[in-house]
Amino acid sequence: MTDRRPLLRALYDAAVAAAHPSTILAPHLRPAPKGRVICLAAGKGAAAMAAAAERHYLDTLELAPERLVGIATTRHGYGVPTRRIRVVEAGHPVPDEAGLKGAADTLALAGEAGPDDLLLVLLTGGGSANWIAPVDGISFAQKQAVNKALLRSGAPIGEMNIVRKHLSRIKGGRLARAGKNAAEIVTLAISDVPHDDPSAIASGPTVPDPTTLADARAIVAKYKLAIDDAVARALDDPANESCKPGDAAFARAHFELIARPKQSLDAAVKLAKDAGYETIDLGADLEGEAREVAAGHAKLALAARAQGKRVAILSGGELTVTVRGNGRGGPNQEYALALAALLKDTPDISALAGDTDGADGGAGHPTDPAGALIDAATFAKMKAQGLQPQAYLDNNDATTFFEATGDLLTPGPTLTNVNDVRVILVD
Repeated sequence: MTDRRPLLRALYDAAVAAAHPSTILAPHLRPAPKGRVICLAAGKGAAAMAAAAERHYLDTLELAPERLVGIATTRHGYGVPTRRIRVVEAGHPVPDEAGLKGAADTLALAGEAGPDDLLLVLLTGGGSANWIAPVDGISFAQKQAVNKALLRSGAPIGEMNIVRKHLSRIKGGRLARAGKNAAEIVTLAISDVPHDDPSAIASGPTVPDPTTLADARAIVAKYKLAIDDAVARALDDPANESCKPGDAAFARAHFELIARPKQSLDAAVKLAKDAGYETIDLGADLEGEAREVAAGHAKLALAARAQGKRVAILSGGELTVTVRGNGRGGPNQEYALALAALLKDTPDISALAGDTDGADGGAGHPTDPAGALIDAATFAKMKAQGLQPQAYLDNNDATTFFEATGDLLTPGPTLTNVNDVRVILVD
C-alpha cells in the first residue's frame, strides 16, 4: 500500500499556512495614527500577530518605537520574540493567574487610550481562556471551576462563550467600553468558530453581544452544570449584562475577519484535487459529538470505497466530546479513534484529524497532540497489540490508544487557530 501519511500531513499543513499571521495580517493593518498604536492581542496566535504588527509599524512604516505599545496574551508555549509588545503566556483551556494578570493589564492599557491613539485589537481562538477577568463577586477559583464544567459538558463553543461573556469584565464588548476614548478601535480577528460569528471569537471583547444573562442561565440549566452560589447570583445580576448594539463603546469601533476556517479548508481541498482525488467538501462549520460525526463520515468513506472511487472527504468546524470517562484526549483524537473502530478492516482508507492550533484538548502544554492519523499501519498495530477501540472510547482515552499505536499528530504550536481539519482518503 502507498503511504498516504505525507499527503495527509501536507493537507493539514496547507490549512495551517493559509491562516498564519506572518502572511495574512499586514495587508489589513491601518496607517499609523497621530498618537500611539496600542496593540492588545489574545489567543493562540496572539504573539505571532503582535510580532507581525511590529514588523509592519516599526520596519515598514518606520514608526518611532515609543509610539508602539501593547500586551499579547497567548497560550503557554505559543510566545515568540517581540520588541515593543509584551508577551504574556497564560493558561488554556483552563485559565491561570498569568491570564488574570494579563487581562487586568490589558484593560488598564485600553483605558489609557487617548483621542489620537489607535487601539489595535488582534484576536485568535483561545482568547476566551487567555483573557480572564471575573466580574465583581466571583473569585478566580470560581471562574476556573465554571470553565472546567463547561469543558466537560459537551457544550459547543458558542454556548460556552455565552456563559463566559456574562461572568467577565473584558468579554462581550467590555474591552471596547474600556478603550472608548481612543481615536479608533480596530479589531482584526482570525476566526475559530463555526459561521465566523464576531461575538463568539474570543468571546467578542470589542463587538456588541446579542446574547443575554437569561441565555447564560439557560445553558447552565441545559447541561446541568454544578455552579457556585456566587456564580448563580452573578448570572442574575443585571449589572453583568454584556454590551448591546447601540452602546457608545462601539461608536468608533471596527471589526474585520482576516482569516476564516473556510479559507484553510479550501487550501486543503485544492491540494487534494491536485493530488488526483475527487473531493467531497463537507464544509468548515461542522459541529456535533466527535464519535457521532465520525460514524457519518465512515459511512461516506465506505460507500465511496464500494463504488471504487478515489475520494478525499474533507471537513472543518469544531466538534465536542461529552466527557464520561477518566482518560486523555480531545475531539480530533476521539474522532480518529471512532474512525479506527469503524474502518479497521479497510487498509485502503486513511485519515487525519487535527486542530489547526497544534493542540487538541490536552493538559495545556505546548507538547499536547493536535490530533491523530489512522491507516493500515494503525489497524495492524491494533490487531497485534489486542487494542479494542471501543474500550478506549468508553473511557475518553484516545491519547493512550494512539500513544500505543504511534499515531498522534504532534506539530507543536502553529501560532494560529482556525479550528479543526479532518481528511479521509479513500484509495
